[in-house]
Amino acid sequence: MTAESDLQALLHGMMPELHEGIYVFCTFADVLPVGLDPLMSFREAEGITAIVDQQQADRLGLAYVYPCVWITLTIHSDLSAVGFTAAISRALTENGISCNVVAAYYHDHLFVAAADGQRALHVLRQLAATGGS
Repeated sequence: MTAESDLQALLHGMMPELHEGIYVFCTFADVLPVGLDPLMSFREAEGITAIVDQQQADRLGLAYVYPCVWITLTIHSDLSAVGFTAAISRALTENGISCNVVAAYYHDHLFVAAADGQRALHVLRQLAATGGS
């Protein structure tokens, strides 16, 4: 699978996919709790951030913020592509939708407030259809 770097091709081919469930952001000082299986974790100077399925966080009694949905842009985006995240952020911003983006090796993943999930999916599909025009 070849990574795409052309902005118009990325926008037209992004095919957003909404995953099942609600996800939350947790933070931990030094290590992840035993039994935690995060979708993603990232070590910052202040601690470890983990994105976790809300049901798992509740089951483990974890404190969390930002209940959100997870949307994957299914095109294989090149990590060096210019403007893709900006175009997505701009479209969501223009519609009053907050978004946290995680760029992984193959795809970009968006975490959008749970109440805005369907609306964000609609905005992204419109962006794909128009290519940002």
